[in-house]
Amino acid sequence: MKNDLFSIGSFTIHGYGLMIALGILACIALGMYRSRKRNMSDEAVLDIAIFGVLFGFLGAKALYVIVEFPDFLKDPMSVLGSEGFVVYGGIITGVLAAMIYCRIKHLKFLEYFDLLAPSVALAQGFGRIGCFLAGCCYGRETTAFWGITFPEGSLAPAGVKLIPTQLLSSAGDFLIMFLLLAYSKHSKKTGNVGFLYMLLYGVGRFLLEFLRSDDRGAVGIFSTSQFISIGIVLLALILFFKDKLFCKKTDNTPEA
Repeated sequence: MKNDLFSIGSFTIHGYGLMIALGILACIALGMYRSRKRNMSDEAVLDIAIFGVLFGFLGAKALYVIVEFPDFLKDPMSVLGSEGFVVYGGIITGVLAAMIYCRIKHLKFLEYFDLLAPSVALAQGFGRIGCFLAGCCYGRETTAFWGITFPEGSLAPAGVKLIPTQLLSSAGDFLIMFLLLAYSKHSKKTGNVGFLYMLLYGVGRFLLEFLRSDDRGAVGIFSTSQFISIGIVLLALILFFKDKLFCKKTDNTPEA
């Protein structure tokens, strides 16, 4: 609702940037806390977080450029210099960066994927609050009492009630974090916590996209993010149930 929170001289604190920073710090704090309980490497958690953030921002911007490619061709700096990012680009490149890091350091990627999946959801929850403050990723017009009217200067259309998709997304991300933390206490197979994150986020993102109204690209009848969500959900289901899908039953019947 209000992206410029306060200023100190010529330095302005923006709500979007502050929430992103808080999300990163919370992500690292939760990851390191859980790593110590599991006797895993604090240094690796910090390194993965740093590389994930750096490459995540690059990936999020790269996918935004792809989505807005016609505008990029007309005026590259208007796209590169904008606040536009596509979250899925950040997730994909962040995960790839973590995989490469774990391979170089001879660490088991799936163990760290399980460890950090709740942290990623936590960071996303803070990030979506930043979207709300900036007015980006806004929803459709509504007459419901819980609709939000954004002021002039926001990225969202001003003066009309909109579905607060940013807050719905944030609540969903926080819920995913709690579900993953609860599931991690009972999961007996390495990778399943991370795969469950992919599944829950993919389904949630696919459904929430129906409520959004901002310009975010399309692939056929679906938005770009919905199209990616379908692939993420299918991949998550395959990875989650791959043993049941691909492992052959052994016949223990003794030979006559």
